[in-house]
Amino acid sequence: MSDDAAGEGIDQAIGAALKELRIERGLSARHLSAQSDISAAMISRIENGLVSPSISTLCALAKALAVPLANLFRDARTLHTDFTFVRAGEGLKSTRISDDHVHEYVNLAIHMRGDMQFQARRVTLQREGGHPPTYVGNGVVFIQALEGEAVYRYGQQTFTMRSGDSISVDSELNHGFVEVLTPEFVFLTVQAETR
Repeated sequence: MSDDAAGEGIDQAIGAALKELRIERGLSARHLSAQSDISAAMISRIENGLVSPSISTLCALAKALAVPLANLFRDARTLHTDFTFVRAGEGLKSTRISDDHVHEYVNLAIHMRGDMQFQARRVTLQREGGHPPTYVGNGVVFIQALEGEAVYRYGQQTFTMRSGDSISVDSELNHGFVEVLTPEFVFLTVQAETR
């Protein structure tokens, strides 16, 4: 796809988003024009994908519609996207070794793009596997206990987690499992952070 064609596609996506948002709010182009100080003719040209609006024009329209600027780009697509589909019982199996501890985990999803990173893992800890490591990082972590029982520490607080329990934490504070109470503890962990 040429740069011109890609640009036209973006202009059309912005126009479609603008028109949809305007109609959702029950506004005519003339009414939006009065609220944004952008001419009704220009709004029509933007909605029909006939022009590439400036950032200041888009900011004025977003403000008048009371939406974040990003909402006008919601239908603008990149030329590629990635996805991960993992069937039950599959995934990339890995082993983590740290000091006197070893545990197994299965990578279920790893997704990276320019501004964010997302990972999901199914982790199995053994009571006899030594002390699990603790972590400090960026972003947020979600954990759901799937099988067994273990003690999770977040900063100075501890939580005994059993099957079905979940916790989400800001990962910038020291966190991690400190004791496995059953022979085996299995949990799902999801981490997301900006890059």
